Amino acid sequence: MIGRDQRHSGQNAPTAYQLHLFVTLAEELHFHRSAQRVFMSQGAFSQQISALERRLGLRLVERTTRRVSLTAAGAALLPYARDVVAASDHLLRAARRQQDAASQRIVIGAFEAITAVPPISDVINELRDRLDDPDIQIVRSGFAGAGQALLNGEVDAAFLALPVPDGIQTLPLASGPRCAVMASTDPLADKGPLTLADLADRPVVGFSPQVPKVFRDFWAIDPRPDGTPVQYTSHGVGDYESALSVIALGDGIEFVPTIARDLYPRPQVAYVEVSDLEPWTIALAWLPKNRDDENVAALRAVARAVAARR
Repeated sequence: MIGRDQRHSGQNAPTAYQLHLFVTLAEELHFHRSAQRVFMSQGAFSQQISALERRLGLRLVERTTRRVSLTAAGAALLPYARDVVAASDHLLRAARRQQDAASQRIVIGAFEAITAVPPISDVINELRDRLDDPDIQIVRSGFAGAGQALLNGEVDAAFLALPVPDGIQTLPLASGPRCAVMASTDPLADKGPLTLADLADRPVVGFSPQVPKVFRDFWAIDPRPDGTPVQYTSHGVGDYESALSVIALGDGIEFVPTIARDLYPRPQVAYVEVSDLEPWTIALAWLPKNRDDENVAALRAVARAVAARR
């Protein structure tokens, strides 16, 4: 039994990195997948979780050969762990902004793997040609962080999938079709093209509460055209990699750009055409107060030129 003095000693306080690993495990509920996400061996990952439990004096997860689950204590502490991880990320980004205050660096947010989409890569390459000695940093974010990073001032501009929350200005760059992604074992996995009606009984993988409602509703098609509300899974994911892990197990579906088939191929999932989905749009986004910043203005001009050529 760990004594009270030891539990509350600053020397034994958990690190933000350990809490990050715990949050990852809580999302995956699988040690091997969690270790892969943070580029660690499973053994090293497990040791860090055990070290965290010793520091807190609590068992956070139940481990068996068949499954991993959070204990009551783990579930209770998870929101606090997420807050610490988010605060640590904000601190590091604020420190970087201070370091770069005198430089010509432009920090650009990027939603998921959106920089691999041809118009985005064209914009970035042309921006490098236009700026004098450019220092361009790309910060990738998932569903939850992409727009929030812009609103928080953590990035100067961002490439986002629409729609976005109020207060953000956008310049649409390209659009394309969407499809459904589901487990490859689903009976409909090889039946496309489908319609939304065909998928009415398939729950959509739930989003993290941090994901803006306007984004959640559009990408889940909630409500459906006939007014029916969408049924969500109990999972609350904040990025597409986490969603794929849930989908591969047959626990839900999502509606995604068809380019995800090339960007995120997985043998356990199938991308299936759906004929009555509204297209998706990618855009350059910025805050009104940053509109005339020299580097942001250059980025906007390049983006307009690329969009006009398309």
